[in-house]
Amino acid sequence: MAFNGTWKIDRSENYEKFMEVMGVNMMKRKLGAHDNLKITIQQDGNKFTVKESSNFRTIEIQFTLGVSFEYSLADGTELTGSWNMEGNKFVGTFTRKDNGKVLTAHREIVGDELVQTYTYEGVEAKRIFKRG
Repeated sequence: MAFNGTWKIDRSENYEKFMEVMGVNMMKRKLGAHDNLKITIQQDGNKFTVKESSNFRTIEIQFTLGVSFEYSLADGTELTGSWNMEGNKFVGTFTRKDNGKVLTAHREIVGDELVQTYTYEGVEAKRIFKRG
C-alpha cells in the first residue's frame, strides 16, 4: 500500500492553534511545533503497525481497521477510537477520555507527500510528511 514506509515531518499548518484548542500548554506547544516527528507505517492486510518517533518519545501502535483501541498523545491526553479506510484515505475517530470530545484525523497520500489532517472543536491543522 502507498502508506507503507517511513515519513518525516516537512511542515505543519495551524498546528500550534490546534494544540492550544486541545489544551496543550504554551511551552509544550512551542516544543511540539518542532518535534521532528517521523512515522513508519507497515501494513499486513487489515492490520497496521505505526511507529512514531520524535524528540519526546518513541512509541509503536498496532491496530486493526475498524477495531477500537486506546492511544495517548505526546502531551498525555488519552483517547479511544479506531481507524478505517474510506477510499484511499485513513479516517480516524477518537474520543478524549477526559472530556468526551471527539478528535478526527485523516491520513492521505497527496502527490509524494503524506498529509495528516486533524480536527478538534472546529479547528483544523495539517502535518505534511515526506518519505524519509
